[in-house]
Amino acid sequence: MIELYDTTLRDGTQGEGVCLTIQDKLRITSMLDSFGMHVIEGGWPGSNPKDAEYFRRVRTIKLKHARIAAFGSTCRPSLSPGDDPNICALLESEAPVTTIFGKASTRHVARVLQTDLNNNLRIIEQSVSFLRDRGRDVIFDAEHFFDGYLNDPDYALATLKAAVAGGANTIVLCDTNGGTMPWQIESVVTHVASLINVRLGIHAHNDGGCAVANSVIAVRAGATHVQGTMNGIGERCGNADLCTVIANIEIKTDERALPVGQLSRLTELSRGVSEICNVAHAGSAPYVGRSAFAHKGGVHVAALQREAGCYEHVEPERVGNRQRILVSELSGRGNIRHQADRIGMRNNDDNRNGVVLSRIKELENQGFAFEAAEASVELMLRREGPNYLPFFELIDFMVVVECREGRGHLAEASVKIRSGDQVLHTAADGVGPVGALDTALRKSLVEKYPAVDGFRLIDYKVRILDGGNGTTAMTRVLIDSSDGEDTWSTVGASRNIIEASWLALYDSFEYGLMRAYLGRAKSTALAESA
Repeated sequence: MIELYDTTLRDGTQGEGVCLTIQDKLRITSMLDSFGMHVIEGGWPGSNPKDAEYFRRVRTIKLKHARIAAFGSTCRPSLSPGDDPNICALLESEAPVTTIFGKASTRHVARVLQTDLNNNLRIIEQSVSFLRDRGRDVIFDAEHFFDGYLNDPDYALATLKAAVAGGANTIVLCDTNGGTMPWQIESVVTHVASLINVRLGIHAHNDGGCAVANSVIAVRAGATHVQGTMNGIGERCGNADLCTVIANIEIKTDERALPVGQLSRLTELSRGVSEICNVAHAGSAPYVGRSAFAHKGGVHVAALQREAGCYEHVEPERVGNRQRILVSELSGRGNIRHQADRIGMRNNDDNRNGVVLSRIKELENQGFAFEAAEASVELMLRREGPNYLPFFELIDFMVVVECREGRGHLAEASVKIRSGDQVLHTAADGVGPVGALDTALRKSLVEKYPAVDGFRLIDYKVRILDGGNGTTAMTRVLIDSSDGEDTWSTVGASRNIIEASWLALYDSFEYGLMRAYLGRAKSTALAESA
């Protein structure tokens, strides 16, 4: 069984733009534990008050799988462990596991630690022994090990032997600068595994783009402990992405790292951690990304319809993801047919699908992009159905933006729509013109359709497609919306940014209303009856 060690809460927070509150860290701790993580590194209690408080509060959480690790360094070169505040903070954290790093490179011993080689071996052995004697399991992170080994292999190995002599439970080889290549990792780990008799681990950074490969090949070479972060967040280019490492170990090797059945929760965990970290989840991330099983080319889609998985190396459901068939100017009728099947349109009419496909290609030529706007595609399909009745239709809108002395900028929008046999005319103001349009449309609809009150615009993206045309450039607007349970994306494009925004807003509200009322509003027959 491979031991998984997550350092999202410590090494991950060193990534640019990543900042977690104590509550954030506690939430992620519970998520990782529920998933089946073996060790969760909570932070460095000797470095800041927030991490020290985390260790006080995490004791109140009843963990089912994970053990909490506190991170720190070996004692200072001039001190004994018992006199070092950092070592004392590790004990005060009451974490059952302590992870300490020490220098494994002669260059770092001399130039960074500024001590002699023998003293460095002393502080490694004594720091490990001090913590072991006080009942802690100790993981020794051999910092800069691979660089140190390539420069002076005998000394790098001596640091490991010092940690083993002190009683370390696990020795971790760290590619701290992230530049070691997989064949070097394999050779060195194989050699080290033949020399030490305690658990061997790998800690890889991604500066050479090889962190995941290095972690997996280290497992093949004898490592049984893998460190990394969720989604690969971390300093500089990040750490080994545990999401990819875990999936590769579970699916591509004979080793196991998780309790049975937990791999299917991987995508949920990955996206949940991104949400808490307030960072965009990488759509192209292996296994867990939104695009990981997305297919766009018509030839690929046609092949997938004949044999599921012929363009996929693993079933998406194994990692909790799903297959997506994108619709764009590269699509064939198979893409459209798949979308119609997915939304349950019983009469899968090839003539209608052809009309929709032609319309999509025409609109994409104008600047629309439907591959990231599945809700707009679904609405196009439904609108081509014989019994489509919209929830509302635009009659007209007007937007005024002005700047007045003493009042600053003001945006006001009026919207006139038809819903059934009613004409609704509403005005509203906002910080900007799109916000005013959004508010006016909500006011028009909410009395008749109260579900509108739960719709939220969660992302608004604007892209100028032909900037060389200046203020007459074609503009594409992509809107992501949510009802608290699901999210959907819609698109609009125009040489007028307000019109582009309106087209995306219109689809967003129509799709949200369809989700909310399709199952119970018989008067709004959006699905085909034939």
